[in-house]
Amino acid sequence: MSSNSFIRKKSIGDISGDSDSIGSEMKRVLGVKDLTLFGIAAIVGAGIFSTIGRAAFHGGPAVSLLFVFVAIACIFTALCYAQFASMISVSGSAYTYTYVSLGEIFAWVIGWALILEYAVSNMVIAISWSEYFTTLLEGFGVTWPDWLVIGYTTAHKAYDAVLQGGADLPAQTLKAAQIYQNAPELFGTKILVNLPAGLIIVALTFLVFLGIKESKMVNNLLVFLKIGIILAVILIGAFFVKPENWSPFAPNGIQGVLGGVAAVFFAFIGFDSISTTAEECKNPQKDMPRAMLYCLAICTILYVAIALVLTGMVNYKELGVDDPLAYVFKLVDMDFVAGVISFTAIIAITSAILVFQIGQPRIWMTMSRDGLLWPKFAKIHPKYKTPSFSTIITGVLVCIPSLFLDMQFVVDLTSVGTFFAFILVCAGVLFLDHKGESEKAKFKVPYINGQYIIFILLIVAVYLFVSKTDYIEVITRKPLLIIFWTIWLGLAIAAFKYKFSLLPIMGILTNLYLMTELGWSNWIMFIIWLAIGLIIYFAYGYKKSKLALKTERINKTA
Repeated sequence: MSSNSFIRKKSIGDISGDSDSIGSEMKRVLGVKDLTLFGIAAIVGAGIFSTIGRAAFHGGPAVSLLFVFVAIACIFTALCYAQFASMISVSGSAYTYTYVSLGEIFAWVIGWALILEYAVSNMVIAISWSEYFTTLLEGFGVTWPDWLVIGYTTAHKAYDAVLQGGADLPAQTLKAAQIYQNAPELFGTKILVNLPAGLIIVALTFLVFLGIKESKMVNNLLVFLKIGIILAVILIGAFFVKPENWSPFAPNGIQGVLGGVAAVFFAFIGFDSISTTAEECKNPQKDMPRAMLYCLAICTILYVAIALVLTGMVNYKELGVDDPLAYVFKLVDMDFVAGVISFTAIIAITSAILVFQIGQPRIWMTMSRDGLLWPKFAKIHPKYKTPSFSTIITGVLVCIPSLFLDMQFVVDLTSVGTFFAFILVCAGVLFLDHKGESEKAKFKVPYINGQYIIFILLIVAVYLFVSKTDYIEVITRKPLLIIFWTIWLGLAIAAFKYKFSLLPIMGILTNLYLMTELGWSNWIMFIIWLAIGLIIYFAYGYKKSKLALKTERINKTA
């Protein structure tokens, strides 16, 4: 087992050739508008309708600036994704891009991390969807059984918090604890299942199974509705804004703002899902890069506007809920608008779930095509032209956890893997540029010579860090910062030596810094997930990889 076998790579020509027979079976029906709406569906649904409240609760009105900061980090990454998308018209997202640039072992790690990103993202959104669904039913006088609308983990954690005598617990925590106490039992175990969350996953998995054309039509309709209601909320909410709610702007300081980074970044992931539909695009090399940048720009504007309106309508301390939009309008006695938001959120969040359910099976399909997963995952349904087996497995793996898990747990779980994928995509662009292999790209990351700029930025950052903070205390609390500064120094040296482009390096650094803001629990869960993935790779993919089999054939004939 040589070290070179871990970094064996596929050429762009090989990847395109391998996909021709399967790709031709899939329907090319997506244009730039459809791709942009897929990106908006994935990004807007999660953030505005669920996690934005938690971020504002920690950071106050200044969370609007955090959205801008994270958007900038995403723009650096999106440019790198766009360059790869203009070179490789294969449904594999960061997995395929890494396979071409950095090699097989890195590609497997990213593919495995993307499973976490897409599946866990849908668990979060499904749980939020359930909240809005039951709120809407209550508005019509229909009461859904409490024990069938909350996961066991959420209720049990709330019950433990009450038993420990936590002071000033939120009303939702007290309610969840009460639900746990009153829930029916089976063989001494409380029965608590978030049934609506599971049902929406089943329904959308069925739609994705039926075909990309049907999924596109439903998604486009839902996204137009989603954008319309968000604009209406911004306009109506502006009349209830009280400027005094914006003071203090950053009540918990910069650390309070950055404390919401996991939730805010989670709100932005999704633009990469566009690249999973490459083999169903009419003109992927031209349309995918444009769609990625369009959707990111639109969503950033919406996020900043809605964050300012939310924190202006009510005090930020009131926003630690899973349904912030409906909640704030109830507080200003506009129950009708709150009801409309709940109804629209049910429809709009559906599109976010739909996009991730589309993306995950296509990544598995591509990994299976490369021999890293079992052949069954690459099977295309003869009638519906979709990766049928992968779609069904995705539905099962998302549905079951969403029935039982806690929302905050799964939000934390997804972020590390996503950052890691983004970093490797940016690194892949640097590698291809250095090797002179980016000439085929129809879209290229604008080249800005980082030879001196990276060093200058490092010196400025170190000065600000040392002079403005108690750096010893910060590093003690966040030892991962040592890795961040070390890698920045290494990139500065490499940029000086090889005249690396500035923007991909900025993508690496911003994503790496955001990783340092995540808690140890995120890292531990990701490392465990990664370890499981590596066991599968060495037990199956390493030997069954088409590159491995190709090398074996060459050695036999030599």
